[in-house]
Formats: sequence, C-alpha cells, structure tokens
Amino acid sequence: MSSQFKKAEQHLSRNSPIFRKIIRQIGPCTLKPNPDYFQVLVHTIVAQQLSTRAAKTIETRLHDALDGKGLTPKNIQRLADEEIRVCGLSGGKTKSLRDLCRRCLDGSLPIHRLRELSDEEVREHLLEVHGIGPWSVDMYLIFCLGREDVLPVGDFGLKAAVRDHYDLKELPSAPQLLEIAEPWRPFRTIATWYCWRSRGPVPQS
Repeated sequence: MSSQFKKAEQHLSRNSPIFRKIIRQIGPCTLKPNPDYFQVLVHTIVAQQLSTRAAKTIETRLHDALDGKGLTPKNIQRLADEEIRVCGLSGGKTKSLRDLCRRCLDGSLPIHRLRELSDEEVREHLLEVHGIGPWSVDMYLIFCLGREDVLPVGDFGLKAAVRDHYDLKELPSAPQLLEIAEPWRPFRTIATWYCWRSRGPVPQS
C-alpha cells in the first residue's frame, strides 16, 4: 500500500500546488484500512451522531453482553432487543443492527465478498441496510475496503478543508466539490485523507 500512496502523493503534488504544500507539511499518508468487514459496519451503526468516547462505551457493553462469544451476526441475533438496548443503542440503531445481521446471515449482504465487488456494487448492497446512508458507505469504502478513489461529498471535514485551502467563501456544494476534485483522480481517497489530516488527526492513521 505504501508504494501506491507514493504514487498518489506524486500525482497530487504534480497536479496541485495546494497538495504539494500540504503533503510537504504533513509527510507520507498513513491510512490503514481495517479488514474486519462486519465489525466496521457495527461500529458505523453504533457511532452515528455520537462522540468517539460514547461509541466506544456502547461497543464495550455490547462485547460484554455477548459474554466473550465474539461480535458476529449469529451471536448478536441471539441477544434479545432489550439486551441490545441496555448497551445504549436506540430503537433505530437496534433495528439497523438487526437488519445488518439478518442480511449477513441470509446472504443478501455478501459481507465476505465485498472486497471483490466494485465501489458501486458495494454501495448498492450497503444502502439497503436500514440506517446506513451514503456518508457511512463512503467511510466504509475508505476505512475498511481501502478503496483509493472515494470522494465523500457529504463529509463536513473534507468540505471545510477545501473551503480553507481553495479560499472559498462558503463550504463547497457537492457539484463544486466534484469539479474541484476532478484532478485528484484516481486518488481522491488519499487527497481526502490529506484534507482531513490538514485539520487534525485521522482515525486509523
């Protein structure tokens, strides 16, 4: 992966004076995708609209509720709704977790084959899961599957970084962001990471 990052850094520096400066200041990209396909999706559901600390607390309680049996679709489905809710999950997130587990177990979400699918195929499957939206899919493609050309147009951190680095008066709209990011292809994920990193630490990096 480091050789690909090097190619991405060279491409971005060559095509943008802005990235040339950012990359020189920050150094090499250190993004490290997490290959635990199911656990990342559970975290995605749990962490929505919560602080990192609150999400970690809920996940610890969920692990405890499973009594050391492991965070798997089958084990979660054995828990009663109340056992899940008492961990701190709302009714909506409990429904999302149930739907995720059901789809993994019946094969409608081919969790262990996602790496073999295209970005659009992954997106199509994940958006069918209750409670998982476009931003969550983008984060999954980046932080779990390690896809290199993802542009999360709904991400505030990315939009704020682009506003600041490109001297815009307001946050860019999705069409503006797509236009600005066109020269970043085929490494829009790495460009996004540098935008995030320019504003602070990035998870799994």
